[in-house]
Amino acid sequence: MKIGIPKEIKNNESRVALTPGGAKTLVMNGHTVFVETHAGENSGFSDEQYLKAGAQILQTAKEIFDIAEMIMKVKEPIQSEYKLIHPNQLLFTYFHFASGKELTMAMIASGAVCLAYETVEKADHTLPLLIPMSEVAGRMSIQDGARCLEKPKGGKGILLGGVPGVKPANVLVLGGGVVGTQAALMAAGLGAHVTIADISLPRLRYLSEVMPANVDTLMSTTSNIEDMLPHIDLVIGAVLIPGAKAPHVITKDMLRLMQPGSVLVDVAIDQGGCFETSHPTTHADPVYTVDGILHYCVANIPGAVPFTSTLALTNATLPYALILANMGWEAACAKHDDLNKGLNIVKGKVVCKAVADTFGL
Repeated sequence: MKIGIPKEIKNNESRVALTPGGAKTLVMNGHTVFVETHAGENSGFSDEQYLKAGAQILQTAKEIFDIAEMIMKVKEPIQSEYKLIHPNQLLFTYFHFASGKELTMAMIASGAVCLAYETVEKADHTLPLLIPMSEVAGRMSIQDGARCLEKPKGGKGILLGGVPGVKPANVLVLGGGVVGTQAALMAAGLGAHVTIADISLPRLRYLSEVMPANVDTLMSTTSNIEDMLPHIDLVIGAVLIPGAKAPHVITKDMLRLMQPGSVLVDVAIDQGGCFETSHPTTHADPVYTVDGILHYCVANIPGAVPFTSTLALTNATLPYALILANMGWEAACAKHDDLNKGLNIVKGKVVCKAVADTFGL
């Protein structure tokens, strides 16, 4: 199969879909890998490394899209890329369709086959291609939130872990999945007092057993969250409904319960955000304020650490990419139910119920 790796062009997106090592594996299995020049540069991978791995370097994204049967990306195509996509071409990337009607309609019109990393799901309901970036985003949400709490950034001027004789910050993590777990561990490791809230009692029981002593668990109800907000310095939004739009756990009216200079970090912004006042931001301009509360809503948080993120992503995606390349997408999805669940749009038809329900399709 001919596999194309274009350069990511979304704002401040420095990741690349495949490492040179991943390219070498595909080439050794009889496939041809085409990489757009400088595609891996911001992740620390040179054209020379890809050439040494057996890949071919092409000069433009158009050349990549024109020749490739499967396109591997990190982020969803943006408007300038829509016209490059061909009917029947397989696109293997993060799409997050539920948060973007324009993207959804464009991919329907393209006639392409859209296989989304984020909805590939194993029998145990884990999301193997979402997990590595969720781990990165969860950990980074605490770093970013801690910086936002600094006074020069507009925050309260609170050190997350405090110091001897001074209490640490109070952190509320909404969602006990991969993002929430990693965020809670990072915040606890820095010495903050952490509360992690979820709607699943079995999950809370598990978290109470494995979390450090400075992490409490809480059943996620509107009443419980409202009781917590006046005392919280940093909220991490980590709520996920696979393939669907995230629910608004904190409404605009609830912001009045928080102290000015408190921070909301919405890691669910790729799926529409779990705060009513959230809208996507970029690494170039990451923060805005609503009613005195700072909002950090960067839609590609792991893009800030592209070397780590690209390695972690390739570790997860490469086995699936190899199956798709060896078998073709139809045979691969027929045989592997986890890949089949990754199909969102196929040649003009929406085949993911969560996406269809979001837009009434």
